[in-house]
Amino acid sequence: MKKLNLFCFPYAGGSAAVFNSWRRYLHRQIELVAVELAGRGKRIYDPLYNDLDEAVEDVFGIIKDKLNEAPYALFGHSMGGVIAYELAQKIRQLPCAQPVHMFFSGRGAPHIAAEDDDPYWHLPDHEFKEKILELGGTPREFFEHPELLEVFLPLLKNDFKIAELYRGSETVKPLETDITVFIGKEEEVTSERIIGWKTHSQRLCSLHFFNGGHFFINEQTQKVVKIINNTLLEELQRHTPL
Repeated sequence: MKKLNLFCFPYAGGSAAVFNSWRRYLHRQIELVAVELAGRGKRIYDPLYNDLDEAVEDVFGIIKDKLNEAPYALFGHSMGGVIAYELAQKIRQLPCAQPVHMFFSGRGAPHIAAEDDDPYWHLPDHEFKEKILELGGTPREFFEHPELLEVFLPLLKNDFKIAELYRGSETVKPLETDITVFIGKEEEVTSERIIGWKTHSQRLCSLHFFNGGHFFINEQTQKVVKIINNTLLEELQRHTPL
């Protein structure tokens, strides 16, 4: 039975474990490869990234040997979406298999700057925590455990730093594959930044909107994975020789 690898990259502060619940919904022909970023999960003692370029180089080193094993797709949510995008731009320059599909979630097009207020990462700890709680995705109780906070807060701030300091090129370099974009209806992403994704593919760009805010993928998991299943099974059929 032909398989397709789905490489997934988490949001700021997230680990590979955030995708565990996906396994029960993914089609058996789709192999989930949740990529663990430095400083979390099994890599908790690895040094944090200085910038997004370091993150891209790191994850490329993790997955490069798998790229020619089977057809594959990349998925990233929020910060993970930027990692997936820059990784795809890196891979297209190399003599290796290219992704058959790209999924970008919870993030506007990289060539259009976000109209953010002051960045979160340089806020005092107490203000930063309140901003994170407003975003959702992190229970308030989590911040009441000093032993967890000692490890998690520097990681989360660093993730926000590399994501907020990232500036995509204003020159659009359309990918040579179909892309799918997932957005929460209550997210603070402008329509210009959402529609802007259409310029990043030489082929088809599909937009899907879900009830909820930035962490809709945790609340609408089954619906998100259903779209991924349908999309990738079509791609698998297209890339499987008769």
